[in-house]
Amino acid sequence: MPLYEYQCRKCGRRVERIQKFSDPPLTTCEECAGELEQLISSPAIQFKGSGWYVTDYARDSSPGVKSPSSDSSQGADKKTPEPSKPAEPAKPTPKKD
Repeated sequence: MPLYEYQCRKCGRRVERIQKFSDPPLTTCEECAGELEQLISSPAIQFKGSGWYVTDYARDSSPGVKSPSSDSSQGADKKTPEPSKPAEPAKPTPKKD
């Protein structure tokens, strides 16, 4: 349910109410019985993750969309790292009696 903000035109008091979309808007201030005006407020949206970039969702086969790795002018000086070798298993140590 959305959060609505109202401000009294008479006393300036602000009120927040959680209401259904189908509920009628508030019209009267509880403090002074003045007329309430519904305010426009920014929504509470929080984006999480690495970001919203074209390269996050683009495919290499898409025409007109270049990924950073396919750009020849920027990637020419970069060297690809060599894959690391897997660690050798430890040799068992002989037990002394």
